[in-house]
Amino acid sequence: MPIPSEYRQSHTSVEDAQGLTIGLLAAAVGLTFLQHLGFLTGQTAGLALIIAYLLGWSFGVVFFLVNLPFYVLAWRRLGREFTIKSFACVALLSVLVDVLPLGIRFEYLNPVLGVIVFGVLTGFGLLGVFRHKGSLGGLGVIALLAQDRLGIRAGYVQLAVDGLLFFVALFLFEFRVVAYSLFGAVILNGVIAFNHRRDRYIAD
Repeated sequence: MPIPSEYRQSHTSVEDAQGLTIGLLAAAVGLTFLQHLGFLTGQTAGLALIIAYLLGWSFGVVFFLVNLPFYVLAWRRLGREFTIKSFACVALLSVLVDVLPLGIRFEYLNPVLGVIVFGVLTGFGLLGVFRHKGSLGGLGVIALLAQDRLGIRAGYVQLAVDGLLFFVALFLFEFRVVAYSLFGAVILNGVIAFNHRRDRYIAD
């Protein structure tokens, strides 16, 4: 049951900035774990990782470029505020993911632990971004649109798209890489599916 409007509160601009920054930092740290292991993920980030790995390009640059076409859809369907916030989030995440490895070094990282940390931290980060009316662009925009218009939870939409992406990845990468990556994606989408519900979150 939706939360009555009299109990809802709007975020201030300071709260939005704080929430988005924390969410993006958490997501960037999670992606840093994943990149160190050489694994993949789903959605637009997964597509960007595949391109970056295959071409030897910077993930941050590829991620930023891949997201550009989706802003037209976001502007038309989800509004000006959402689109501007999403653009800013994608730009900042692109920078963070390229900068964080300069200050983080792994002597050893167990792949199972690595993908679990990735899934939890990135899932937490995405929740923070969603709850402040932003996204990390791309297919996340489509997932949120499906949730708002069709009542299908964003996490389930993302999981379905991830299945297709990982199927294609089977033809490009070792099975071990795809298997670990799929495990991490299931954790990430589980975090979103179980926690991203508009009827449980009061602030707008």
